[in-house]
Amino acid sequence: MPHDGQDSTAIQAKSRLDGELLAVTSAALGAVSPLLERATQLGRERTVRDGRVAADLVEAEQSASHGLAWLATYIEALTQMQAWAERLDAEGTLGEVERLILAIAFGEYLGQLAGGIPMSQGEILRLHDMGLTRADAACLEHGEVRLLIEQGNTQARRTRLVELMQEQSANVTVGRTGLDDELEMIREQFRRFAVEKVEPEAHGWHLRDELIPMPIIEEMAELGVFGLTIPEEYGGFGLSKASMCVVSEELSRGYIGVGSLGTRSEIAAELILCGGTEAQKQHWLPKIASAEILPTAVFTEPNTGSDLGSLRTRAVREGDDYLVTGNKTWITHAARAHVMTLLARTDPATSDYKGLSMFLAEKEPGTDADPFPTPGMTGGEIEVLGYRGMKEYELGFDGFRVSGDNLLGGVEGQGFKQLMQTFESARIQTAARAIGVAQSALDTGLRYAQDRKQFGKALIAFPRVSGKLAMMAVEIMIARQLTYHSARQKDGGKRCDLEAGMAKLLGARVAWAAADNALQIHGGNGFAQEYAISRILCDARILNIFEGAAEIQAQVIARRLLG
Repeated sequence: MPHDGQDSTAIQAKSRLDGELLAVTSAALGAVSPLLERATQLGRERTVRDGRVAADLVEAEQSASHGLAWLATYIEALTQMQAWAERLDAEGTLGEVERLILAIAFGEYLGQLAGGIPMSQGEILRLHDMGLTRADAACLEHGEVRLLIEQGNTQARRTRLVELMQEQSANVTVGRTGLDDELEMIREQFRRFAVEKVEPEAHGWHLRDELIPMPIIEEMAELGVFGLTIPEEYGGFGLSKASMCVVSEELSRGYIGVGSLGTRSEIAAELILCGGTEAQKQHWLPKIASAEILPTAVFTEPNTGSDLGSLRTRAVREGDDYLVTGNKTWITHAARAHVMTLLARTDPATSDYKGLSMFLAEKEPGTDADPFPTPGMTGGEIEVLGYRGMKEYELGFDGFRVSGDNLLGGVEGQGFKQLMQTFESARIQTAARAIGVAQSALDTGLRYAQDRKQFGKALIAFPRVSGKLAMMAVEIMIARQLTYHSARQKDGGKRCDLEAGMAKLLGARVAWAAADNALQIHGGNGFAQEYAISRILCDARILNIFEGAAEIQAQVIARRLLG
């Protein structure tokens, strides 16, 4: 049994953590930051040849390299949590909920740095996997670090957080987000739309595998979803990427399919803004903003996956036009679309990304009876577990005609570069969608835990149930702050592929964990299709795959860090 001196020490430690929380978390963050520097140094020693990062060495050291990406993501996530808390503290709005979230976040993530970071369910990264020694990891024994590991994420804090969560309205987020009043007004507007128009119908759309009804899309257009970040001079609202995050988050909280409708417009608009001619901007952007036309992204091929440089679909010049031949797969919302951002090879002598070009390929929207009526193209639906509201398709092109005026930018061979320019925004938006799905899982799990009675009391009264709910809320806030940071970087005109990649990498894992835990709270009922959590679980799973699978995302982050 512990003696009185040990009890006294524990009480003093808890008192210090409660009374000096921001100072303790700041000191802990400073203490562990050298760990990333050392891991990066070791990674470079293993992967740099002749002054350059060698792809074959990164691949040979894949676990260590991807581990570096996860280590960097954790430290950046804690950095943004610290910045969030300090902003709230300066405003005088750092309340009990936020302090609990901060303490639990630091306690858990520092504990995982010491014990192992879950890169996936069956892959735990440990520091020695990156070549780090016990001496390198001595920083994890630093006083403030050890205090947070031992006292930050306790059952008492998790239970108290869930008590406070139950006092809040079901339609609000857990804890202050740190965004300004304008963005919170936008959040409230879209949360109301999702609650009234989306949530009551979402599960039915999923079970019947139906397209999201056009009236919903029309209402979204009226709310400005499709022109949110398009400049005003091209018919949009000219709002920030941070606003895109809020809108995507709240719509995806209602249903990921609705939250993802704006993704295709975001990708198309970004492609045109970054790579299009002025005539193309004037022609296409106002129509995208108003949803007069619906775009779809046509990049992936059956045998290439993430290896876009190996695309084989070809576009051959014939007079003023191009004829496209080849196959594409995993094309979202393809039947309804009016225009495809289509990546194809225009230089047959190449076999890498240098010979690719991007087209704004027009097509006729289809019907249920005839989904692909445009000459030169065919398509078939891919039946999927979740993410059903827009449907996925395989497409075939055989002499499909594209106007020469619709070559993006008017110059061949720029397609891959143009596509790379969109990845920052696409991954920020995907991270926001992940937060929305995770929040939906928390909403659903919390309601069920409050309503369901077992052994004479509500499920939420059991510590392991409330603990799951608390960790959902904490990790959602961690992912949220990382995502908002990447959006602010983008809005500030700064390169943010690293931050956006981290936000997407962590957000996808958080969404899956939240959905999985919410289903566990439902017990056997969670496995029944009639319960919404079964859909949320299926929807959450795709987030670790599209817009860069987790492994590809970690590879991209690692290459940036090592380079």
